[in-house]
Amino acid sequence: MLATMNPFDWRTVLLAKHAQHVVLIHFPIALYLVGVLMDFAGRMFGQESWEEAAYWNFLVAAVFTLPVLATGIIAWQWALEGQRLKGILLWHLSAGIASSVAIWITAWMHFVLRRGPVRRFLIWSAAVEVVGVILLMITGHLGGFLSGVNGGQ
Repeated sequence: MLATMNPFDWRTVLLAKHAQHVVLIHFPIALYLVGVLMDFAGRMFGQESWEEAAYWNFLVAAVFTLPVLATGIIAWQWALEGQRLKGILLWHLSAGIASSVAIWITAWMHFVLRRGPVRRFLIWSAAVEVVGVILLMITGHLGGFLSGVNGGQ
């Protein structure tokens, strides 16, 4: 007989070995990707309100990287029993840190852009956003292997 867990039991939600990381990661990913789309659309169509919304998406995404990184490290220690960092786990952690740095740099660049017209950041911010999207895709792909979604462990 299969043991069923109650989805409304607080212990199921808070004490699952890696659930917090898996749940939290979707917030900065979605916020960043939507921010990139809004920023590019705002620039293309001259809509400053879209660029403003993109800035707030980047800022909130950056803040959300902190609990995501923390829960990722906790998941490594708890669910994976602190295995030595190698292979996909090492690549996932490295890509996750690089993604977080890209998100924070994007938020910082947009903060500076809001304070005045700093034209040199316009091209660089777009480049950082594209790199950030690529890093997020790589990180998510590797994370899928760690969680078993992509047929991994």
